[in-house]
Amino acid sequence: MTDEQNWQAPGAGPVPPPSAQPAPPPQYGQHAPHYGYGQPAPGYGYGQPGYGQQPAWTPPPKPGLIPLRPLSFGTLIGAPFQALRRNPKITVGAALLIQTIPTIVVTLLVFGGAALLLSRVVNADSSDQSTLTAGAIGGSIVLGLLSVVVSAISAALLQGVVVGEVARGTVGEKLRFRALWNLVKGRIGALIGWTFLLTLAWTVTIALVILVAVAMFALGGPAGIAGGIAVVIVGILGLITLAVWINTKLSMVPSAIVLERLSLRAAVARSWRLTSRYFWKTFGVIALIGLIAYAVSQVVGIPFGVIGGLMGGIFAPTSMSDPNASELTQVLVSQLSVNVLASVVGAIVGAIMSVVQTSAVALLYIDLRMRKEGLDLELVRFVEARQTGRTDVPDPYTTPAAAGPSYVGYPPPPPPGPSAPPAPPAPPAASA
Repeated sequence: MTDEQNWQAPGAGPVPPPSAQPAPPPQYGQHAPHYGYGQPAPGYGYGQPGYGQQPAWTPPPKPGLIPLRPLSFGTLIGAPFQALRRNPKITVGAALLIQTIPTIVVTLLVFGGAALLLSRVVNADSSDQSTLTAGAIGGSIVLGLLSVVVSAISAALLQGVVVGEVARGTVGEKLRFRALWNLVKGRIGALIGWTFLLTLAWTVTIALVILVAVAMFALGGPAGIAGGIAVVIVGILGLITLAVWINTKLSMVPSAIVLERLSLRAAVARSWRLTSRYFWKTFGVIALIGLIAYAVSQVVGIPFGVIGGLMGGIFAPTSMSDPNASELTQVLVSQLSVNVLASVVGAIVGAIMSVVQTSAVALLYIDLRMRKEGLDLELVRFVEARQTGRTDVPDPYTTPAAAGPSYVGYPPPPPPGPSAPPAPPAPPAASA
């Protein structure tokens, strides 16, 4: 050891050996040892003398379905399919119980009623065919309305269950169907009301466009025909654009109804605010998931369409060249049977794809609240509190919206440490 290394200020104690000396502070680029989520090891952090180094980064926790941070586009696309595998008894089971079984029952009623009405029209005398045709049209309209009502109710029920499952799965909870139903059953009425209100609004809008087009065609002449064609073209393009915009802006309404327990009016305003500045991301995720669901349903449905087209040639090969009531009835029955089977399989696949689509929208809702309100921090605090055994923690999804991200979920920086000790006095000057 050199003299320079041995030098010490006057009055200081002996120099400790190197093994007993404190370790030097970490240099730039080195990470301090980490203890827990967002907490640095003792001796490291803000305000420590001579350090000034921030805590090292740690990945956000992932207690359940997704990491508790704003989600990337890839996560938003992949996580809905993971929701199917994470709790299949709830997701697939709810799809089969709530949507598939009612859809199959209604499908059997619709196709059975349609087959009965058509067979009566085909086998009737020419004098009674006009009356039976009018009755068949009226009966078909009633069966169609019944199908729409049952589909709307089952879709609303499935939305509530899936939104609740995704929300609880995000914080690592895995509820049984009874517990999940108790969580969302108070909001089912609002969900059904919203579904019917949205369906009615679009039905009235489409009907108005059709009435205007019919009125223009009824005027006759080149001007009326040109006006009717223009109304049809502009109406179709306008309805498509309006549907994309309105449905995207209102896509968060079911999640707000279930998770925040808002009224219809408040949920509509809430969805409109959440999707502001994130319209294209919301539309992109919903559209891509919808295209995937459509492709899957088409892959499953195409074989049944081919089989249905071949039924006529198998059971009644001369029905087109030599029309006969019995052969025509046989063709109708065979094709209806294939259509019923295709509808049953399609209902199962469609219900599962509905779970994926609803899960994607629920994850979008959580992502938007993370980005705009710091919901991820509330979720982290909720998970940490539940891990300590606390049961009085409020639901993070019903917490009032903050003005911006608040960092209450992270530990605050430590208070400033003591000021640095004064410099040692200079050695006395040598006497002349």
